[in-house]
Amino acid sequence: MKTLENQTLLYDEDCPLCSLYTTGFVKSGMLDQNGRKSYCQLSEEEQNFVDLKRAPNEIALVDNKTQTVIYGIDSLIKVVGFSFPLIEKIATIKPIHFILKKLYSFVSYNRKVIIPGNLKEENKLECTPDFNYKYRFLFIGFALTITTFVLFGYSNLILNFPKSTITRELILAFGQIVFQALFLLKLEKQTVINYAGNLMTVSLMGSLILTPLLLLGQFFQLPQMIILGWFGVTVFIMFLEHFRRVKLLKLPFYLSFTWILYRIIALFLILN
Repeated sequence: MKTLENQTLLYDEDCPLCSLYTTGFVKSGMLDQNGRKSYCQLSEEEQNFVDLKRAPNEIALVDNKTQTVIYGIDSLIKVVGFSFPLIEKIATIKPIHFILKKLYSFVSYNRKVIIPGNLKEENKLECTPDFNYKYRFLFIGFALTITTFVLFGYSNLILNFPKSTITRELILAFGQIVFQALFLLKLEKQTVINYAGNLMTVSLMGSLILTPLLLLGQFFQLPQMIILGWFGVTVFIMFLEHFRRVKLLKLPFYLSFTWILYRIIALFLILN
């Protein structure tokens, strides 16, 4: 593995995802031991040549010799491409680069709702991405779509349960956003949308947990006890994660109980 030396990635220390992959670059040898640094620990000298508005949105790769900086997907391509030149050649082809850039923005602007972390209020610099309505709504739509199709398939594995339709599952998945938003009407619009993003991340997580059993159900006749038990465990895990996120967001604790209430109401309506 070739090591890209004298280069430092400025990562978001409040983002577990960012911390994970930058640590991976160092441990794998793609970057040297000084190859990552928290954005919040930028020196005054570094702040003179790092774009402080751009860096929170697009991870910055600093050349420590020339004091030049590249951002976003280009910084990641440079790190990976130094060890794997073929990947760099493919990634810099215009159509592929365009797609990678959009995917990077999709993840970066939503990273705080994908894997939230505790904010360290003592930090003078915060690596919080700008609130981007387009990418937030795209993420909510993406999670909503995956959730709808997984629930549609899983519901049909449950015998003696009213046959599911895509329309029903879509209404139920979207309905929870509307239902929960009713309890947040007094808060700012961005706060509500930010919560909606976290809410759909929890739903997406639940869908991923259900997927293995859903796939097995296409080939084997699974016992109903396993199907229902797996679903129950999934809901419990989702509840715990939702509770954790509500606490991180400093929102009213009762949102986790209205989250359960919505599911009880939805089940009652389906069965009747």
